[in-house]
Formats: sequence, structure tokens, C-alpha cells
Amino acid sequence: MLLSETFDRDAITTLRHSVATCAGSAGLRGDRLDDFVVAVNELLTNAVRHGGGAGRVVMWSSGGEVVCEVSDSGGGLSALRPEPAVRPAADQPGGWGLWLAEELTDTFRLTTGAEGTTVRVSSRLP
Repeated sequence: MLLSETFDRDAITTLRHSVATCAGSAGLRGDRLDDFVVAVNELLTNAVRHGGGAGRVVMWSSGGEVVCEVSDSGGGLSALRPEPAVRPAADQPGGWGLWLAEELTDTFRLTTGAEGTTVRVSSRLP
């Protein structure tokens, strides 16, 4: 286990730095590390903004990859996401978070329902 914390809006900046440190310690480097941190930051922000104001983040390293799971207890997504994910329009003010998280990581899994949303992303280690 690299990281396991609950968070709210006030903790996002500090938590983003913790994610970078933990993922770096696990072996992610350079652009892969930067992409992973941006992806997780988008998930943290979504949990606060759309998922009830707080969430839980858990990170671990297993099988040659760094994995991060972000959960919230909001009401779930109101609409199904298209598969494959579609890039939001350039002039769209929102809707970029999940798309970015999926684009910047190697795996992306979203589970949503009335009890909340959980997104798991991972990036392979070099």
C-alpha cells in the first residue's frame, strides 16, 4: 500500500503531491509520472466537485504497475459514458476529467451507482 486517505477540497493540493511522491517511489518517472499525477488529480477534483464534496484515495503497486482508486459517495453518474470515451468539444467548459484520466493512464475502470462512483486507473512501470 502506497497511500490510503480520505480527502475533501482542502486536501487536494497536498494529496496531489503525495500521489507524485508515492508513484515516483514506486518507479514511475518522467512523462509517465506526470500523466499519472494529472489523471489522479482529475479524479480527486471530480470526487469533490461532483461526488458529494469528499472521497477516498487508495494507491498501491502490484504486478509491475502503479494503481490508484478514487471513490466518492455521491449519487453516481447521471448518464452513461460513451464507449470508447469521446473527447469533449474544445469549447466545452467541463467533462474533461474522466476523459483525461482515461487518456493519460494504461487502464481505466469506472463503477457508478446510487452509492457513489469509483474510478481505478493504473500505469505500467518502466
